[in-house]
Amino acid sequence: MLVSAAEPELLQVQQHLQGVSSMVANFAQTDRNGRTLTGTMTLKRPGKIRFQYQKGVPQLIVADGSSLYFIDYQVRQVDRWPIGNSPLAVLLNPKRDITKFSKLLPTRDPNVVSIEVHDSQHPEYGRITMIFQKQPGAPAGLMLQGWVALDSQNNRTTIRLSDQRFNTNVSDGTFRWNDPRPQGRR
Repeated sequence: MLVSAAEPELLQVQQHLQGVSSMVANFAQTDRNGRTLTGTMTLKRPGKIRFQYQKGVPQLIVADGSSLYFIDYQVRQVDRWPIGNSPLAVLLNPKRDITKFSKLLPTRDPNVVSIEVHDSQHPEYGRITMIFQKQPGAPAGLMLQGWVALDSQNNRTTIRLSDQRFNTNVSDGTFRWNDPRPQGRR
């Protein structure tokens, strides 16, 4: 019976994710060492996200629809992964049925919904715990507050969102980036 009690909230999260075609928000990212960086996150589904860090931080994370890139302009390095191999895939693929690979986590606040998402067949992709606040004006009545991502080495990254704006017009050009590698090609 516990599964059926969780089902409506998991379906509500699924409806929220399907109801968001784009989102722009401020973010605060805290890494495992307690270092916090801020910036702006822009999401456009399917498959596109950009974490533009605060001025002075020479890093960029961007997904262009097929790959997720970690760009470090200081050392002129680019790392690339298929989007599906990242815990962020749950945010980027509106057709993915999260009810098949997520579980509802208990919270002390009845207005908070927390779900853990991971692919048990691919633990190397890591896991993500997403936190939503019940809010009537948000898509499907939920406001994504942030998430905690654990990679396959158990490195924890916490993202907190603020000033979320949903379903705004976002240009595809937002997800282009400059390759820092000498004569680099994308």
